[in-house]
Amino acid sequence: MALRRKQKRTERSKLDATPPWEVRHREEPEVTDGPFDVRDEPADTLTRIDLGALRVPVMSDVDVRLDLNEAQQIVSVTLANPNGQMQLGVFAAPRSDGIWDEVRAEIAESLAAQRGSGKDREGGPFGTELVGRLPGEGGEVPVRFVGVDGPRWFLRAMFLGPVALDEQTAAPFEAALRNVVVVRGSDPLPVREPVPLTMPTELQPGAGDGAGQV
Repeated sequence: MALRRKQKRTERSKLDATPPWEVRHREEPEVTDGPFDVRDEPADTLTRIDLGALRVPVMSDVDVRLDLNEAQQIVSVTLANPNGQMQLGVFAAPRSDGIWDEVRAEIAESLAAQRGSGKDREGGPFGTELVGRLPGEGGEVPVRFVGVDGPRWFLRAMFLGPVALDEQTAAPFEAALRNVVVVRGSDPLPVREPVPLTMPTELQPGAGDGAGQV
């Protein structure tokens, strides 16, 4: 089942969205079972960590780590347990065009450049995926990429380790991904620019390791 909402190619494929002073009818997002746009956020009882642009569900036996750059800004979110990890990133996208097909091809090229491998896999729980391997310590590491095109946003998930191959160990990560809520905001951003994430109040900073754990 593909989660992509209706898309069509236009000349605006490299541009993000309407300047804030233009007034347009707000289209409602298409029905989905997740990940969710803030406008179709489910009325459930899940606890979610509020990172501004992402609301990430708290799952049992899965740790949440915030990956920080040198300026102590959040650049991505990683969910991890002994079976592997899933890294989440959210990016600006055009109003009408999906970018997952293009991004997927670029990731495959990047894997090849790193002496890894990657190929498309149809029919995944989130639509077409990219699965492959990356060189790592002690041998190759399995990797799996999932992309979801939303209204003016693109959500990318990278599964690394056994969770990239095994359905059972991937289940809690896929459940977390399905229950993510994206809050894109109205600020215009260049296509593929990361949508800024904000620090939650409950963050406990790591001791100089470039990451914080919630």
